[in-house]
Amino acid sequence: MQSGNLVVDFSTQGHIPYSISPNLLLQHHILFQPLYLPHPQRKHTLVHFFSNIPHRYEGFAPSTGPKTIQRQWPDYNPTTSINDKKVMCNGGTSADLNATVGAGSKIKAIWKQWTHEQGPVMVWMYKCSGNFKQCDGSGTNWFKIDQEGMTAPPLSGRSWGTAKVYKNLYWESTIPASLAPGNYLIRHELLALHQANAPQFYAECAQITVTGSGTKTPSGAYLAKIPGYAAQSDPGITVDTYGSKATTYKCPGPDVWTG
Repeated sequence: MQSGNLVVDFSTQGHIPYSISPNLLLQHHILFQPLYLPHPQRKHTLVHFFSNIPHRYEGFAPSTGPKTIQRQWPDYNPTTSINDKKVMCNGGTSADLNATVGAGSKIKAIWKQWTHEQGPVMVWMYKCSGNFKQCDGSGTNWFKIDQEGMTAPPLSGRSWGTAKVYKNLYWESTIPASLAPGNYLIRHELLALHQANAPQFYAECAQITVTGSGTKTPSGAYLAKIPGYAAQSDPGITVDTYGSKATTYKCPGPDVWTG
């Protein structure tokens, strides 16, 4: 089967068109589009979008459940504890499809709507030991490929990763060029910190197969377990963005692995 640019578009009520064209590994550009739908606390549907595709697949929504690369999630409710199993993939445990992408490719997550400006953006990956059906995200094997917290004080300001999502409605990351090929989960996480001691974790996972000639995988302090990649009491989670006078912020969890 030819590799190609893959498009997953969840722009309609959490549904996505999907497709493959012959140029995916040549253009090295994949787009994920998360869509957020109305909910009292959360507008939540990850939408994955891959560019330049002739035809598309619908994205996942609990009411319809079309086939997609996105791990299927059960509801729109927020995750508030870092120790909740749901924080891994918003409760998603399986998907019918997977996308093929080249190491060194750019991945763009696009939100239909996002409403919070204080909090970090963190992008994680997890190497599956075999096929996706057996890949449950367990163990200390998650690693970050990208993140951005607060880049300038004050904490109550708009110099945050999530403020960029609020403004631009997308986040673009690069899969490390040296990453070894294989089956991976990719996890986009927005941590909303607009309420003190009341974090809201917005995370979604999708299934991707990485190709290329890379030979590296992270180890040691770069790896973490999800749930529980940090303590619920971690200052990066409990920070009072409106009451604290702190001038710096550290994202919870390990440092980014760049290869």
